[in-house]
Amino acid sequence: MSVTPGCLGLIGGILIGVMWCDFSNAQIIPDGTLNTTVSANGNNFTITNGNRAGNNLFHSFSQFSVPSNGSAFFNNPSDIQNIFSRVTGGSVSQIDGLIKANGSANLFLLNPNGIIFGANAQLNIGGSFIGTTAESIKFADGVEFSAINSQATPLLSINVPLGLQMGSNPAPIIVQGTGHSLNNLNGLPLITQNPSATELRVQPGKTLALVSGNLNLNGATLTAKQGQIELGSVSGAGLVSLLPTAQGYTLGYENGQSFGDIQLQERSLLDTSGVNAGSVQIQGRQIQFTDGSLVLARNVGNLPGGDIRLQATEAIDLIGRTDDGTVPSGVRTEAVGVGASGNISVITPRLTLQQGGGLNINSVGVGTSGNIHVDATTIELSGLSTINPKVSILSTSGYGSGNAGDISVNASSLLVSDGASLISATFGSGSSGKVTIRTNHTTVMGEGPDGLYSNISSFTFATGNAKTLTLDTAKLQILDGGTVATTTFFAGNGGDLSINATESIEISGRSQSNNSSINSSSTRLSPILRQKFHLPDQLTANAGNVSITTPKLTVTDGGTVSVTSQGSGNGGSLNITANTIRLDRQGSIQAETESGDGGNIGLKVGKFLLLRHNSAIAATAGGNGDGGNININAPIIAGLENSDIIANAIKGRGGNIQITTQGIFGLKLGDQLTPDSDITASSQFGLSGTVQVNTIGVDPNSGLVQLPANVVDASQKIATGCASNQGSRFVATGRGGVPQNPTQQVTSNRIWSDIRDISEYRTNSEITAQIPPSPKVIGQATSWHRNRQGKIELVADKYPAQTQQVLTCADLLTNLSNVSNNTIYGNSNI
Repeated sequence: MSVTPGCLGLIGGILIGVMWCDFSNAQIIPDGTLNTTVSANGNNFTITNGNRAGNNLFHSFSQFSVPSNGSAFFNNPSDIQNIFSRVTGGSVSQIDGLIKANGSANLFLLNPNGIIFGANAQLNIGGSFIGTTAESIKFADGVEFSAINSQATPLLSINVPLGLQMGSNPAPIIVQGTGHSLNNLNGLPLITQNPSATELRVQPGKTLALVSGNLNLNGATLTAKQGQIELGSVSGAGLVSLLPTAQGYTLGYENGQSFGDIQLQERSLLDTSGVNAGSVQIQGRQIQFTDGSLVLARNVGNLPGGDIRLQATEAIDLIGRTDDGTVPSGVRTEAVGVGASGNISVITPRLTLQQGGGLNINSVGVGTSGNIHVDATTIELSGLSTINPKVSILSTSGYGSGNAGDISVNASSLLVSDGASLISATFGSGSSGKVTIRTNHTTVMGEGPDGLYSNISSFTFATGNAKTLTLDTAKLQILDGGTVATTTFFAGNGGDLSINATESIEISGRSQSNNSSINSSSTRLSPILRQKFHLPDQLTANAGNVSITTPKLTVTDGGTVSVTSQGSGNGGSLNITANTIRLDRQGSIQAETESGDGGNIGLKVGKFLLLRHNSAIAATAGGNGDGGNININAPIIAGLENSDIIANAIKGRGGNIQITTQGIFGLKLGDQLTPDSDITASSQFGLSGTVQVNTIGVDPNSGLVQLPANVVDASQKIATGCASNQGSRFVATGRGGVPQNPTQQVTSNRIWSDIRDISEYRTNSEITAQIPPSPKVIGQATSWHRNRQGKIELVADKYPAQTQQVLTCADLLTNLSNVSNNTIYGNSNI
């Protein structure tokens, strides 16, 4: 690839350092493959003829560069719909002047070797503009207009283009400029729009698309009012589809397509604002916004604004702010009129907002703000702008009667730190949006130097209500002053907060201005902040409800779980279901009101509840309010080191405490708090509440077996036998002693010895055992049989009285074969 002298940074398709180009030698030269004619008048070039196919016009150039203060004028017939121009000579197109065309034709500029737009580059065409480093343009009828194979006879098509065929290593596109002039010095909901000194602009409602390898915008402004901006970076061969829309074209990408990097820096701007604001799509491998570079879509129409879609295969980074600190790097949509602002969709493995970067949607009229949807593996919101103390923020907000949009986040891990915020808020009569977060691991920690703590929130600063915040995660950590909350600071009611953590929740520590917490509250800000946001001193809103489900809840070092009302409104209800709850070192579960009715606390604990080192479970009320009720169901409850369970009031009635447990340790009932661990439901000037402790020991139903309903007669199931011939007896066989240890067998170290005197039996003579002869007894014959000789014999069975005598030890020494039990009591030959 040839490199134009004086143009550094575009080498071999790789962006290097800061781009500087000399456009003085730029020129436009046809390559002779088509009927393209170019006439020059100084730095101004007029392009005529070309090859026409239906309403399509084709041009081919060996070089196409427009010098500074020069122009390239496509003098086409006014009925042409598409102008396709290719550059085949192997040089980079350097555009630092004006490109214009007649009528409403769409203009395609195709150069596989790269395109550079200088700070003075401008567009004056009636249709859409597609600048690309693809190798060819494909059409629906199979025709391909190629910038690589230019020697072959070109086939021209009357059809609309089907897509852009990218090569194996697409060259980059670079757009230079002086940066946008947006600012927000007064911190207003809307950014102040000032015209950019340099910009590439298409007509309202049209498409401005750049498709290449790496894509670098340095201070560039791309404008498509009410239209569409498409940025695509690919790093390998593939077809990028051109999908026709009312605004021009939307780009589509193949499955498995490899992507390149897109960088917007030095206050670059993509602007689709206008009546019914347009849309933006950015797709690449790594997408990075820095130095206050921004996508802006302000809708002043009656219809919803277009959507902003960012998709990356590796990462999206929104980092830093403008030099004055007022404009964040990132994406912003705004609704000014009746129509809603556009939605923002982000899909990436990693999303990072750092040093004041932002994803923000605002509504200042009756139209609602759009929704934000983020689908990522890892999300990090952190860091503070070093120029201006502004934190990173992902938000939807409403400042008028329109509702703020919803926020939906799906991720494996989410980190919010250093004062960063993920919030939906209302500053008007409309409600905030719903916040729904689904992650595996969520961490909220720390605060910024200005005292704003890291938070995930849904809140209201005005009369509108805050909506529900739902957090589904495996593990939740809230540390060093971080907060997950639904909050009201004025008259609108606080929203409900629902948290489901399948592994654990840890709330620990505090910052200089805030305790780590999960809460739904009606909160009075400091006098400085009340003045800043024009808030009254008195609050009338009610706090929302908090519902938490997790196997393990740990609250330590000043962390809190609470529902709180610091005004005249009521505290909400707080319900927690867990296997274990551990409060330590001033950890607390609270339902507090300043003058309204106290909120209620319900704890369902599967295993044990532990309070240590000045921790508390409290449902209290100030002023005339009544203390809230506390209902605890836990098998084991322990309170140690001055830890308390209280439902107290000042002038109102103390709340009721009901505890159901198998064992309660360290806590004692009392009328007032003491240095020990107490359970109280008192009122300083009113009636005390009640405390009921139901202690259940062993379950009386445990181990019971269900008996059969039909009982049978046992006497019919017992065989009595010959009771007349048998006597009854009872036999008890002992072990001959009790072992010293019931778990061990009997052992003894004594040897058995025979102490009988058997001297008279000691002799040298042979001893012969004597067996007394059995007496013969004549018995009655009871049967007959035929013997071996065929004669009939009468025989008798063994007589019952003639049983064998018991043998002695001496008997055993004889030949037992001589002993017979078959005595013949009688026989006779017949």
